[in-house]
Amino acid sequence: MDKLCFEPVFNKNSVVLILGSFPSEKSLKQKFYYGNKNNRFWKILSQYFNEKIEDEIDNKKQFLLKHKIALWDVVKTTNLKGSSDQNLQKQNFEVNDIEAFIKSNDNIKKIFCNGKTSQKLAQKYFPNIDFTYLPSTSPANVSFSKEVWFKSFDEIFNKKSNNY
Repeated sequence: MDKLCFEPVFNKNSVVLILGSFPSEKSLKQKFYYGNKNNRFWKILSQYFNEKIEDEIDNKKQFLLKHKIALWDVVKTTNLKGSSDQNLQKQNFEVNDIEAFIKSNDNIKKIFCNGKTSQKLAQKYFPNIDFTYLPSTSPANVSFSKEVWFKSFDEIFNKKSNNY
């Protein structure tokens, strides 16, 4: 296995876990999640929380932790060439122990999968965990809907009552 995913971003206050499949080539080069400038991930979070997110990795981590969001990938290591999730499913890979992570972080109330590949892999390897699908923020996903993300977030981040 040549490629290794990033460590999870989380703390004891995290209430949501967002799972990607595996970092893209651009993310691996940037050394952090969703490093492709055309990926909608950081834009969606910025819009939802109505807050600017600076490009530096530490700023992105602070933003996630401030909003009680944990971030990780389903796949731990792979020999994937390129960034296509379709190719990922055909390659050798090892998954992260999502189940142990959730058990050791009992404040996590909701687990979102960013895209179909993340969801399929998560459900295959962790069938006893309830995952919620969100449309992939990848620039390759032409049918992306931020409304689905916002509605799902509203269920957790009830901004009116500050329940999170």
